[in-house]
Amino acid sequence: MVFLRSALFSLSVIITSVVITCTVLLFYFAPFSWRYAIISQFARYNLWVLKTVCKIDYVVEGRENIPDSAAIIFSKHQSTWETISLQQVFPPLTFVIKRELLWLPFFGWGLSRMDPIAINRSAGRNAIRQIIEQGTRRLKRGLWVVIFPEGTRVPPGTKGRYKIGGAVLAAESGYPVVPVAHNAGYFWAKGQFLKHPGTIRMVIGPPIDTQGKPAEAILAEAEQFIEDEMARFRPSE
Repeated sequence: MVFLRSALFSLSVIITSVVITCTVLLFYFAPFSWRYAIISQFARYNLWVLKTVCKIDYVVEGRENIPDSAAIIFSKHQSTWETISLQQVFPPLTFVIKRELLWLPFFGWGLSRMDPIAINRSAGRNAIRQIIEQGTRRLKRGLWVVIFPEGTRVPPGTKGRYKIGGAVLAAESGYPVVPVAHNAGYFWAKGQFLKHPGTIRMVIGPPIDTQGKPAEAILAEAEQFIEDEMARFRPSE
C-alpha cells in the first residue's frame, strides 16, 4: 500500500510540474507576484495529495516567530518535502540553488520563474559573492531567501558541515535569519521513493538579529538552534 500511495504521489508531482510550468511560462513576463501565485499552487496541491494519499501531515511550531518583513531562512535539508512546504508556511520566497537544477525539464523551467539565486557551487568565493549580490537584491524587493546551510540533504540523525555563504549574506545585508528545523527525513527520506505515513514536525526559531555580527557568529547561532531541535525529534506515528 505504501508503494502504491507513493507511486500516485509521484504521478501527481509529474503531472502538476508539467501543468504549472506550462501555465507560468504563458506569464513569462508577468510580475513576480503573478508568477509566484501560479507556482505556489504546485506546493499547495501536492501537500494536499501527500496528506490525502500518502497520509503524511505536518504541524508547525513557532509561527509567531515569523517576522513581518523579509528575512533569510536557514532550514535543515533532509528531504524534498521542505522545498515544497516552506512555500506554504512563509511569505513569498525564493531559493539559493545549484544552477544545474534549472536545466531539468519542466521542474527547472518552472523553478526559474521563482527568480532563484542559481550558483555554481564549484566557484568558491565567486559563488558566495553571487549569493550576497543576488540575495540582497531579492531581499530588498521583499522576497524571503531560503538557504540550506548544509548545502545538501542529510539523513536523520546526521549533520553536515554548515557553510558560511548564507551567513555572509546575512552579515552584509543586515537582514535577520530565521532558523528552521524539521524531521521530514523520517517520512520522505533522501533519495527514497517510498513515503511513510506520519506527522512531520517543523519548528521555526526566533529571528536572529544580524546587525553588527560577524558571519561566523550568525552561523553558529543558527546551527545551535537547528541542531538542538533536531536532537529532540523522534518519528511520529
